[in-house]
Amino acid sequence: MYDFSPTPEQQALLDKASRFMEEHVYPNEPYMEPHRGLPMEILKPLQAKVKEQGLWAAHLPKEAGGLGMGIVMLGLLNEIFGRSPIAPRIFGTTAPDTGNSEILWMAGTEAQKKKYLEPLVNGDIRSCFAMTEPEVSGSDPTGLRTRAVQDGDEWVIDGHKWFTTNAVGAEFVIVMAVTDPDGPPHNRASMFLVDADNPGYEIVREVPVMGDHSEGGHCEVRFTNCRVPQENVLGEIGSGFKLAQLRLGPGRITHVMRWIGVASRSFDLMLDYALTRETRGRKLAEMQTVQNFIADSAAEIQALRLMTLHAAWKMDQGDEARTEISLVKFFGAKVLHDVIDRAIQVHGALGFSADTPLEGWYREARAARIYDGPDEVHRMVVAKRLLKEYAERKKADERATAHS
Repeated sequence: MYDFSPTPEQQALLDKASRFMEEHVYPNEPYMEPHRGLPMEILKPLQAKVKEQGLWAAHLPKEAGGLGMGIVMLGLLNEIFGRSPIAPRIFGTTAPDTGNSEILWMAGTEAQKKKYLEPLVNGDIRSCFAMTEPEVSGSDPTGLRTRAVQDGDEWVIDGHKWFTTNAVGAEFVIVMAVTDPDGPPHNRASMFLVDADNPGYEIVREVPVMGDHSEGGHCEVRFTNCRVPQENVLGEIGSGFKLAQLRLGPGRITHVMRWIGVASRSFDLMLDYALTRETRGRKLAEMQTVQNFIADSAAEIQALRLMTLHAAWKMDQGDEARTEISLVKFFGAKVLHDVIDRAIQVHGALGFSADTPLEGWYREARAARIYDGPDEVHRMVVAKRLLKEYAERKKADERATAHS
């Protein structure tokens, strides 16, 4: 029996988060700078208030400095945070810092946690994650070309990465590099912690992209004779792919949780405008096409919400929920796009302008079908798993029939 209802304590926290959004987050959206977020003089006092109210770092366990209330609760909170592009940073749950902090918590040494994790969780520094490369498919990390070669008690990293989100202003980067090119595909790569001031690390440029909500840009970076000490290996040598999967699974579902918030706020804007805008002597809300937009959007948002909470519930039970995460990833990307698109259509030329947040969300939404695995890969993953499960059930049924 599934029950996604929050406890009274959790509901109080959700209500507090919603009030904070109304009082402190939405009013500060006009001050957001493209690819840089809020100015520090606005951001830091807001983060301090979040910490005072016990709403900080919902993605981490309590012992790591977070709320530690499970994935379902994380989903309910992120739906609230997702309603504003500046909210995740204010609440200490912005990517890629969230995924990096989760990896450091799971695989970091005590020294690594002290140097990198503690200030990252506290919001004192930012980080980035370098895996995708321009020369090979980003959806297949087993084909990475960046190499790390051991030289005494150091590792020397050489490689070329891009779409390294948050690189501008990050204090350190977690980089995936091949350490055993002849090994099994999923054991070739390892992860390393590289300080941003390392002379072998270079930000080549910010890659121009659609949208402007991502803090720190999406950057092309190079590692050239980049030397890091042995103590900067993150996890075991050869465990890079495994750690990446541990990071990407929760990361994907967190993205979808936020998309629900974006879609829900777009839906609210559509409802409000339909009830107030008149044309040809009638409110837009009286038009059948607009009513269809509203009904379809409501159904899709509700379906996505329940699918996502089910995946979160399975994760809370200790299940990796890989099929469910892939399902919500590609389904959620479509719902996000379609709801925003309908809201823009209802607003007409106003929706095309920057006088509402819709046009900005629309540009950002297109990337949802690509990052953290393109739709096509997630569809393939789902289909393969379902076919395999069906074949196994069929064989089991045939064996049971043969022995009856």
